[in-house]
Amino acid sequence: MSDDVLVIGAGVIGLTTAVCLAEAGVRTRVMSTDLPRQTTSAMAGAMWGPAFAEPAEQVLRWSRRSLDEFTALARDPATGVRLTRGRMASRTPLPLNDLPPQVTMVPGLVNCGRAELPPGFASGQWGRVPLVDMPRYLGYLTGRLTAAGGRLDIRSVSRLSETVDEAPVLVNCSGMGARRLVPDLTVRASRGQLVVVANPGVEEFFVEITNEAESTSYFPHGDQVVLGGVSVVGDWRLEPDAAIAEGILDRCAAVEPLLAGAPILEHRVGLRPERTPIRLEAREVAGRPIVHCYGHGSLGVTLSWGCARETAELAADLI
Repeated sequence: MSDDVLVIGAGVIGLTTAVCLAEAGVRTRVMSTDLPRQTTSAMAGAMWGPAFAEPAEQVLRWSRRSLDEFTALARDPATGVRLTRGRMASRTPLPLNDLPPQVTMVPGLVNCGRAELPPGFASGQWGRVPLVDMPRYLGYLTGRLTAAGGRLDIRSVSRLSETVDEAPVLVNCSGMGARRLVPDLTVRASRGQLVVVANPGVEEFFVEITNEAESTSYFPHGDQVVLGGVSVVGDWRLEPDAAIAEGILDRCAAVEPLLAGAPILEHRVGLRPERTPIRLEAREVAGRPIVHCYGHGSLGVTLSWGCARETAELAADLI
């Protein structure tokens, strides 16, 4: 075997984990059905933001570590990461004086004044967080992987047990694929849909805080703005829905009138891999050590570096 570790999955979790391993001198290969820019991760908005998920203590740690990494990456324009000011707002009043640590760690956090809230919103806060242009960022991670000697192998498998002869240690970062590969039927699909438009001059981001299936968000990335969104559990459709796209455009234009009539450049659809709790642990498959890291839902970017560092450390200890 020429590889020390085989990482399964080339989304943001798998690629980041592979980068951590390869840059630590571990001979690493990534196996994926899709190229990084064809994965669900490439469809994301995306931003680092407050992460509410289980296991809560670990999620908090992963989130903090990722914020530090993304803040450092934002110093290099080639990464596609940029620190950006924007609002996180709710249509219902939120207790802004007794905030959980997931929120208080947001850099530059200050409450929005009443005049700073869009119509229909009751509370909100400003923050300055990393925004991530995902297609560009995944290209950057791929470059780091290959520069460190890692390899990308595009092919599919139907079960993890088929990969046991590929490397002494396996790392499963297959996201939605874990439902079939492990198999783990606790992984659920949450369908997301976004609209990418030409940027008419938007410089700040906006995110609606809600548990509803429909929400309002927009993320400026240079000459483009990514608009969202929806989150529908159990919807496996990968084709854009015209009615959903129209709703996204209308909601975003109601918050930021500059977006009204902006030329549409692209529609994106992805299936987020949701699981409670997020799985990060070492086990065995067919007698081979394996580290599982999947089930991040919409928090893949926010938790990526924290999870990747811990996953890579577990894997390296098993070689």
